Amino acid sequence: MMSLKNEVLALLAEVSSENELEGLRNSYLGKKGRVNQLTKEISNLAKEEKPDAGRLLNELKKIIEEEFERRANSFGLEKEGEGRIDVTLAGEKPKMGHLHLVSVAMNEIDEIFKELGFTRTTYPEIEYDWYAFEGLNMPKDHPARDEWETFFIEAKENKRFGKVVLTPHTSNGQIREMERLGKPPIRMINMSKCYRRQSDVSHIQMFHQFEGLVVDKGISIVHLKGTIDYFVKRFFGEERRARIRPFHFQFTEPSFEVDLSCSVCNGKGCKLCKEGWLELGGAGMVHPNVLRAGKIDPNKYTGFAFGWGVERTYMMKEGLMVDDLRILYRNDLRFLNQF
Repeated sequence: MMSLKNEVLALLAEVSSENELEGLRNSYLGKKGRVNQLTKEISNLAKEEKPDAGRLLNELKKIIEEEFERRANSFGLEKEGEGRIDVTLAGEKPKMGHLHLVSVAMNEIDEIFKELGFTRTTYPEIEYDWYAFEGLNMPKDHPARDEWETFFIEAKENKRFGKVVLTPHTSNGQIREMERLGKPPIRMINMSKCYRRQSDVSHIQMFHQFEGLVVDKGISIVHLKGTIDYFVKRFFGEERRARIRPFHFQFTEPSFEVDLSCSVCNGKGCKLCKEGWLELGGAGMVHPNVLRAGKIDPNKYTGFAFGWGVERTYMMKEGLMVDDLRILYRNDLRFLNQF
């Protein structure tokens, strides 16, 4: 049987026309062809030999049929009953996906801060309490450290660093980056997932933040404001403006809320913003206690930090009228295919 297969392959290689191919097909696969002749001969075999012979013959027939089909396609033929193939036609391009909105935003944010000399880092999403809170100058009785605000992991408590939590913010990266580098200058942008026990139109239990940290000699609020202004104009457009106003955060002193001019009224005031400004996120000068936790002398060095939600920041771009952040993670293709 194998010799018959080799014989067919040799003859198919020499076929030069469709007519020759059809003639050869009839010789081997037709009603009076070689394969049918072999089928008839099986009846002459011993009873115990018939099953194996039948199986081998079926395999041989399938192989020969596939080889004839492959040779037919090379002449531009399709399977019987399906018409002809025009091999000159262009193929159909497969449907291509695209990056999720949040991934697009993170890549864009990363590129902007690279222009300012920031280095992208990523730190653990599962973190010790000390890095998430205490090292950031947050006292043990701070409301953010209870189970109503933070996700605690059922894991053995570390004698030095405390309980294990899902990172509620990317600020844990501040301490870890200071420890990693050992001394200034530091210019870091940290992007990662964060987790908080909140869920409504403007909060989701898993979200992304980007954290900026600059530490060096002579760093001041002027540097902070200049960095914010540069980012706002590059990310949101030349017409958008940023302002800082006094606020309170445990890990910065002084602290500020950063506001962005409304894209609808350009800061004049409208139904969307009421006073012309929309809250973007927090920022401030790194608290001396945080510098000490990172083993940096606050008498020699100063720094600034900011931490903003990626989703919230991206949704404030002009033209993106999304009033519920939760829709980003509902995997609704009707929404995602728009971007």
